[in-house]
Amino acid sequence: MAQTNIYSRIIGTGSFLPPRRVTNEELANQLAVRGVETSDEWIFSRTGIRARHFISAEQNTSDLALAAAQNALDAAGLDPQSVDLVIVATSTPDQIFPSTACLLQRKLGISNGGPAFDVQAVCSGFVYALTMADNFIRSGAYRTVLVVGAETFSRLLDFDDRTTCVLFGDGAGAVVLGASAEPGILANALHADGSQAEILCVPGRPQAGVIAGSAFLHMDGRAVLKLAVNVLEKVALEALAKAQLAPEQIDWLIPHQANIRIMQGTCRKLNLPFERMVVTVDQHGNTSAASIPLALDQAVRDGRIKQDQHILIEGVGGGFTWGASVIRF
Repeated sequence: MAQTNIYSRIIGTGSFLPPRRVTNEELANQLAVRGVETSDEWIFSRTGIRARHFISAEQNTSDLALAAAQNALDAAGLDPQSVDLVIVATSTPDQIFPSTACLLQRKLGISNGGPAFDVQAVCSGFVYALTMADNFIRSGAYRTVLVVGAETFSRLLDFDDRTTCVLFGDGAGAVVLGASAEPGILANALHADGSQAEILCVPGRPQAGVIAGSAFLHMDGRAVLKLAVNVLEKVALEALAKAQLAPEQIDWLIPHQANIRIMQGTCRKLNLPFERMVVTVDQHGNTSAASIPLALDQAVRDGRIKQDQHILIEGVGGGFTWGASVIRF
């Protein structure tokens, strides 16, 4: 008897943004009090960002993840107890340990003993986590996997550094992957280059009850831009080749929402019109591992993404890490 192949498909998406929306103008006014000069025009012209959302003092990353996860499970029509595995991509966990995934599992009331763990690949985290979930399902180990990207980068920002503090925001996005006889996640490609670790990092660490080094985000913007544009084209073409698709067969490109210049550069290199790219960076800023699932959920819920369309997602982040996935929705 022929063995039936097992594939994974996205069966539900969800997202959540903290209520506090901070425009460029509001942020510029706050920074002016600190003697830091910037403006809406300066920020937007360099990044494409108009606003971002910041978490409140009472909230944590797992709270954002919980709301996004609940929305994704509702969209899939599933009870949390049906989730076999929880993976959270984050660089801003609630605490050093336990993992944010375990805290999310508890908040969802999942008591079936399934595993839960975090993935730390910064802005590429969601692609890494999705690839891992896809492999788990294809292997037959699990049938229903919750994958969440959740970040609270506002807590890593040095608001005396206008080159970084204007870029990032907080939020969470989630997908539910289910086992299927029909292919959904068509191909994945992941890479890393640890020799580039210093160009985007938070170099602090806990030591003797205090932070040794800096707990603020550090970025060499020029080096990141140069590397990102180069590797994003290559990894996109690699994933497309694995999926046996040409760039023109992609209905929607959902890149990591870091900077509109990087995003448009990838579009140009793939010869895709800008109209086929999902853009949320203008309203969300860079939400790191949350940015791709946030953009995906928005495009699903507003009707742009339809059944059987092909989607290319890609991200690049500190590590240095990068990756891409090709999805049939």
